[in-house]
Amino acid sequence: MRYDACVLAGGQARRLGGRDKPGMSVGGRPLIETVAAAVSDAGRLIVVGPRRPGLPQAVFLREDPPGGPVPALRAGLAEVTAPLVALLAADLPFLAAEHVRALLEAADPGAVLIDDDGREQWLAGAWRTAELARALARYDGRSLHGLLAPLAPARLHLGGAPWFDCDTMDDLLRARSGTGPIPNEE
Repeated sequence: MRYDACVLAGGQARRLGGRDKPGMSVGGRPLIETVAAAVSDAGRLIVVGPRRPGLPQAVFLREDPPGGPVPALRAGLAEVTAPLVALLAADLPFLAAEHVRALLEAADPGAVLIDDDGREQWLAGAWRTAELARALARYDGRSLHGLLAPLAPARLHLGGAPWFDCDTMDDLLRARSGTGPIPNEE
């Protein structure tokens, strides 16, 4: 299955005090490198964010002007050449290749992981590139939900909490301790 991966890694990490979230480590590895390992079979790894020394195979770019995940996706998608694209956040400490494969297999036109409460995780998904490009061409909003929900993606709940991301220091500490997400926690 031919696909490219687009990893959004340029956020300001306000809830982490502006720290370099993709560079923070869990299990001795920077978060972004864990995500990159999960998509190591991608044709291209496109990272929308600052250059990282641990990812020599990646194509790095920035959205201009910066403006959040939709402009970042727009910039990244312009570099995608494969018929499928894995759209991922850079802070998924439990993402593995089998999770990405499940998303790609279900992507018609897209598939996203859902958490234990049934919420879509828009930056843990896979999409048919042409469908995503058409949706982006028609969309002038700023919300990933507003862009992606109308495409009615398949919703996958997979074991091992691959959707869990590290938005706060508590999230990062739970991931580091191996406990991962606490069900039904807000």
